[in-house]
Amino acid sequence: MTGLVVCVVVLAAASAFGVLQRRRNGRVRVRGRDGGKRLGAAELGEELGERATLVQFSSAFCAPCRATRRVLTEVAGMVPGVHHVEIDAEDRLELVRALEILKTPTVLVLDADGRIVRRATGQPRKADVIAALGEAV
Repeated sequence: MTGLVVCVVVLAAASAFGVLQRRRNGRVRVRGRDGGKRLGAAELGEELGERATLVQFSSAFCAPCRATRRVLTEVAGMVPGVHHVEIDAEDRLELVRALEILKTPTVLVLDADGRIVRRATGQPRKADVIAALGEAV
């Protein structure tokens, strides 16, 4: 009987954790530790957008990274002055560590000055990215 109770508790905890992770995945949100951090053309390897920049950290075998690339490219094409930069996380480990990137894809929304205003871990939705750009501009 005790084994059954333990099994039920473990399954309930795992289910709750899974639901929480799924809800957080792809959400564009402010992260307290990003406040004040800036990225420039030297760190990105490309120029910043006039109004905002979408920085995507990807890896070679990441399926959600390809879908994220499509979403961000489409948003950058729709909104004038927004530039999309994709960075291979494996090639830029020093930058990944400095920005505490733990998962790919991770998307950073930068304002015109290169300040990080939003962050999304996982595949973001187009509407969330567009809403986050409203704060960056």
